[in-house]
Amino acid sequence: MKKSKGWLGLLVALSMPSAEAVNREIRALFQPDPSQPNRNVFLNKTPNSGYCANFPGQCTENNIFSIELPVRFSSSRAIVPGEGIPLKVPANWRQLTVTNRETQETETVDVRITGIGSNFVLSDSAANLTGAPNAREGHDKLWTNNGWVYAAEPCRYSGVGAYGTHSYRFFWKSPVEAPCVKVAAFRIPSISFETLDFAYELRTPNPLGMSSGLYTGAISYTMGPGADFDLGPLLHPDDSSLVLDFVLDVQHTLKVEIPPGGNKVLLEPQGGWQRWLEQGRKPVRLHRDQLFNISASSRFAMKLDCEVDLETGCGIRDRESDYGGMVNVSVSLPHGLTDRSGQPVRRMPLSRSVTPAFQPGIYVDRKPGTLHFEMGERETSWLINNTQNRPYEGNITVIWDSQV
Repeated sequence: MKKSKGWLGLLVALSMPSAEAVNREIRALFQPDPSQPNRNVFLNKTPNSGYCANFPGQCTENNIFSIELPVRFSSSRAIVPGEGIPLKVPANWRQLTVTNRETQETETVDVRITGIGSNFVLSDSAANLTGAPNAREGHDKLWTNNGWVYAAEPCRYSGVGAYGTHSYRFFWKSPVEAPCVKVAAFRIPSISFETLDFAYELRTPNPLGMSSGLYTGAISYTMGPGADFDLGPLLHPDDSSLVLDFVLDVQHTLKVEIPPGGNKVLLEPQGGWQRWLEQGRKPVRLHRDQLFNISASSRFAMKLDCEVDLETGCGIRDRESDYGGMVNVSVSLPHGLTDRSGQPVRRMPLSRSVTPAFQPGIYVDRKPGTLHFEMGERETSWLINNTQNRPYEGNITVIWDSQV
């Protein structure tokens, strides 16, 4: 007998469900859309399951997404007439931090639960429990406030419901964080909610201010009596917590297009050399404006790399005599790109040091900018007096750097 009891105790211990966490991944993606440059939002990439998979029109209309979890809530005893089943979810906004895996930059995401649903199963048919002639009337009579398709206040009607002889599939919208109580009109020996469906809504940061890469973070919820997901004191879940793992994928665009031949910049006086030669005068400055097209959805900086390094900037030189002069380089950017203070970028000087980051207010798609190359009056005069009909040349590399 002792041995038999020992084995019975072991079997009972092995059959007890363990309370563990349920994890679900929530993914969202930002990619700039040339057709909608002002739409700077993340798109949900988590496949819908549960309610929104079965009734996509309801969710599209309300801009919500749903997930079905294999979490079972079971009653601990019979529910007697007058006892209620309250459904409460974390409907208030909660914050979590997501971190870029490479840069360690952090951003804040807000999330709230906007609906709850399940498929509950009764220990006997609704008709038998209530004495009703059919399942539909049985489900309606089983509860004092009009059955489960009509949500209890403050929850809201979702427009859908599906019943069987012993079961009812429902979904309620949860605009506020408060219990929504259905009260039993008849004795229910036992009831279980076979799954946990929930809808959620996100508030994500502005992706134009984020670096490219994956941002990850997690938020945890408790489940059970008195917890975040609470179906009252009589219904206990087989898992005690839910962890939502967030992955925000930011895929920025930074593309610069130089017109054919634009990599060769010829410095000339205003109106060209012929005009000055005909007038018998020396030009006071040499310059050239070079157009480019830029597409940008993220911060970027610019800097120069100089073949002829004059310490204070880049230059051109007579390769025979090694005499040279400095070329000032500046940039003007199209509408939608600003400096760090939010001002338009007009002839901002560039140097070998990285400029403060330029910031897009919208996605800029193939808009024209200008590189300005100029030699001032003193440098121009010196070169003209010393050129001896030899060219002054030098490679100046302009770098657009998105890693800022």
